[in-house]
Amino acid sequence: MALNLITLSIFAIFLLPKSSYGQKVFNINDFGAKPDADIAQALTSAWAEASKLTTPSKIVVPAGTWSLSQVKLQENKGPLELEVQGTIVATDDLPNKEAEWITINYVDHFTLYGGGVFDGRGEKAWKANDCGKNTNCAKQPINLSFNFIKNSVIRDVTTKDSKNFHVNCISSSNVTFQRFTVSAPGTSVNTDGLHLARDTGVYVLDSTIKTGDDCVSIGDDSHEIHIHNVVCGPGHGISVGSLGKFATEKDVSGIYVQNCTFIGTQNGVRVKTWPSAPATLTVSDLHFEDLIMENVNNPIIIDQEYCPYNQCKLDKPSLIQISDVKIKNVKGTSMTEEAVTLWCSSTKPCQGVDISDVNISGTGGKKVISKCKNVKLASTAGPIASECAASAAKATA
Repeated sequence: MALNLITLSIFAIFLLPKSSYGQKVFNINDFGAKPDADIAQALTSAWAEASKLTTPSKIVVPAGTWSLSQVKLQENKGPLELEVQGTIVATDDLPNKEAEWITINYVDHFTLYGGGVFDGRGEKAWKANDCGKNTNCAKQPINLSFNFIKNSVIRDVTTKDSKNFHVNCISSSNVTFQRFTVSAPGTSVNTDGLHLARDTGVYVLDSTIKTGDDCVSIGDDSHEIHIHNVVCGPGHGISVGSLGKFATEKDVSGIYVQNCTFIGTQNGVRVKTWPSAPATLTVSDLHFEDLIMENVNNPIIIDQEYCPYNQCKLDKPSLIQISDVKIKNVKGTSMTEEAVTLWCSSTKPCQGVDISDVNISGTGGKKVISKCKNVKLASTAGPIASECAASAAKATA
């Protein structure tokens, strides 16, 4: 009899609501959410209730398809989870055209998860986007904008067809994106997967990014950025920069791109800085290691003459110092002749570049070359590194 009572007691514990474990749950259905209507008010109201608690809380967006116009969610007093099980679909027009679609600011110990999808419905926006040539182009919203967040995790969710960048993560620390999926066609315009800037300690792990621009772009004042086991492609690769366009930009250090695969991308790993620009920051401690390139146009590139759409002049070299770059164990195929391009500044030559175990062949067995100038190599192990050194010596002769 005593054993039966114990068994029943344990079973009863599992039947208790989750709030009994110390986490209070808020379902948007309880705040008036309906599948055929905008859930912005319901989600905002659920957030208002959950975020004021000092004890753990969770907001649930159940399975199904939900419409969302725009929302800004800010601040929390205790650990807060947002579990998105369903698909949230953007409306065509946002109430505030200067803001992003979903903005989450000033949160600590926040978790976004649940297997759900954020569908930005960006097809119309891509067709109208002329920002590459028109500096006064209409602003388009980012799917998920994270600002001033810390000690947070975004995992097991998908961002799809954003009108602009899929995600930005700005001025944040100790943030992890894990099993995170970005999904958009290679023809989508200006749709960076994740844009990181002014961050310290951001981890992008075990993720798949398919988009029309950089899979990950890293802006200024970024430190200890770890990108591991990411599959990138289609897209423009993983980029540090562009940097140097503005005088107030700050140093970048500790960038790790490791155990990643690039499939059919425009670039593999890339560092890009503007010439004829005022910034004098430094970019240091870069690790591009254990990478696979599958039919990539420019597998490894440092471009200190980055000038898209002729938006600058090349008469003055970049003032940015790039140093301590390790390129190790990179294998695969290049769609172009140039497997490695290190095009550094004549005023600030690249320092301490270590190239080893780089084995890239041209598609169909074609020969590839290294094209380098204004670079000081720390080692020249292997034919590609030796060719880079020879190319750099010839360029300065």
